[in-house]
Amino acid sequence: MESGVYGTLTPLQDEMVNLLVGVGLKRNVAKVLVFLSELPEASSREIERGTDLRQPEVSIAMRELKEQEWVTFRESKTENKGRPVKIYSIALGLAEITNILEQKKRQEAESQISMINRMRKCIES
Repeated sequence: MESGVYGTLTPLQDEMVNLLVGVGLKRNVAKVLVFLSELPEASSREIERGTDLRQPEVSIAMRELKEQEWVTFRESKTENKGRPVKIYSIALGLAEITNILEQKKRQEAESQISMINRMRKCIES
């Protein structure tokens, strides 16, 4: 991340997070997405530090991002005997994700307009 201070977002990154939240993403998911969009890849621990989120919050956000197929991950063996570390990277650019979000919102709006039109027909009957 540009700021160099863990857990802080630049004004532009903060605005991106707020815009993503405004279109329906959860704040933690938006933070992780913006953080990953700035890096080729990052470990869970780096994501925790860079977004100022706790490990369970990162795990929940990553699960949602994986379900959307917006991130990929690989496992990297550690030098210790511990569990392998997961290394995440963004699968789609923010422009592509924005297009997906736009299409989803358009479909939702069209569905709601269709229901309103059906309501009008029922009222007029």
